[in-house]
Amino acid sequence: MGFLRARQARQESILYVARAEEGPIGFSQVYPTFSSVSLASVWTLNDLFVAPQARGSGVGRALVDRVISDAEAAGVIRVALATAEDNTSAQALYESAGFTTGHPVRHYLKRTC
Repeated sequence: MGFLRARQARQESILYVARAEEGPIGFSQVYPTFSSVSLASVWTLNDLFVAPQARGSGVGRALVDRVISDAEAAGVIRVALATAEDNTSAQALYESAGFTTGHPVRHYLKRTC
């Protein structure tokens, strides 16, 4: 959890936490950045986690909806995310929230460590 706390302390991310009576049951973390091509703010939804006992209850959808709502209110032009090819439940969630694949830009990744 040290990495997440450091992002918060440096104001490098926005953390959304879903809570129930027993405590936290999920979170999402967004990294604001900018697009020099679009001359606008963009957000990367980099983390979405829902505790196993809360999965399927709408917690993930509520977190995603809140991110989208806050992005729209802040004038953010795009929220981007990635998920594993085999994570079909996450893909279904994101697609039901209006996310699409097939962006006209090809993304490249290179691991550096």
